[in-house]
Amino acid sequence: MRILLVLSLILTAALLLVSFAGAADLTPNELGRVMILEYHKIDYPEERWTRTPENFRRDLETLYAKGYRLINLADLLDRRIATPAGTTPVVLTFDDSSPGQFRYIESNGSVQIDPKSGIGVLEAFIAEKPDFGRAATFYVLPGASKPNRLFNQPEYEGRKLQYLVSRGYEIGNHTLWHANLAKYPEATVRAQVADAQTWIQRYVPDYRTRTLALPHGAYPTDVSWVLRGSAKGTSYSHDAVLMVAGGPAPSPFSRTFDPVRLPRIQAVERELAYWIGYFDKNPGERFVSDGDPNAVTVPTARRDRLRDELRSLRVVER
Repeated sequence: MRILLVLSLILTAALLLVSFAGAADLTPNELGRVMILEYHKIDYPEERWTRTPENFRRDLETLYAKGYRLINLADLLDRRIATPAGTTPVVLTFDDSSPGQFRYIESNGSVQIDPKSGIGVLEAFIAEKPDFGRAATFYVLPGASKPNRLFNQPEYEGRKLQYLVSRGYEIGNHTLWHANLAKYPEATVRAQVADAQTWIQRYVPDYRTRTLALPHGAYPTDVSWVLRGSAKGTSYSHDAVLMVAGGPAPSPFSRTFDPVRLPRIQAVERELAYWIGYFDKNPGERFVSDGDPNAVTVPTARRDRLRDELRSLRVVER
C-alpha cells in the first residue's frame, strides 16, 4: 500500500511538471480566449451546483500546473493583463453567497476562516503558490432567504465583505434576492439592483459593484436598466453583465468582446474538464500573456481582429 501511494505521488508530480513545462513554452497570443469560471456551492456532496472543498482545491492545482494565473474581472475589463509572459489569465466567480463559500468557525478560542470553505481553500492555496495571484468576484445576495443571505452568518456579514475587499477580491451585484429580471418591469429591476448596492455599501461604504451576474441567466427587457441608473436614492453603474454559461470569453482586445454579454464556464466536473482539455489540445485558441501590460502581442494573421480603440497600446505581431 505504501509503495502504491509513493508511486501515485511521483506520477502526480511528474504530470504536474510536464503540464507546467508545456504551459511555459506557450507563445504569447493576446487575442486568445479567457475562461471565466462560475462556482456556486463549495460543500458536500459533489452535485450539479456543488463542488467539494477537495475538488475545488484540485481545480486550483490543475489551473496552476497548466499555467493559468488569477486576475480580477476589473483587470479583464480594463485590459490590464499583467500575468507573467507565457501564462494565461483566468477569472474565478462565485454566485449566490452560499455559506460554504465563506464561513467563520470558532477554534482555540478565536474566530477563524473555515479551511474547508471556498475562501479558506483559496487563501491556503495562494499562501502556498503566491505567484498564482489573488483574485475572485463574489456575487452576493444581501436580501435572500437563508442560507444564501450573505453567506448565512448574520453576525459576520460586514466582517466578511470587508475582508474580501481588503484582500483584493471583488464584490459583484447579483440583485437583492436572485430575482429573475426577465419577469419584472423596469422599476422592479432597478430596485433589485440598487437595493443590492445599498446593502453592500452599509458594510463597505462607497464600494461600487462594477459587474452584475444575471440570476438564472435571464436578461431584463432592456439591458440598460441594469447597466446604470438609480432607485430609492441609490445610484449604480455596471461595466459588464455576466451570463450563466456560454463557454470562454473573447479576449478583451478582440472586436468580438462584448462586456454586456460576458459568457462563463460553469465549474462542474464535466464542463471544467472539457474546456481545460480543449485548450490543451488547441493552445492557439488560448489567451497567452506577453508579460507587458502596455503592449498587446497578436498573431500577424489575426491583427485585423483587434479593437480599433487600442491606439494607446504598443502592438507586437508574431
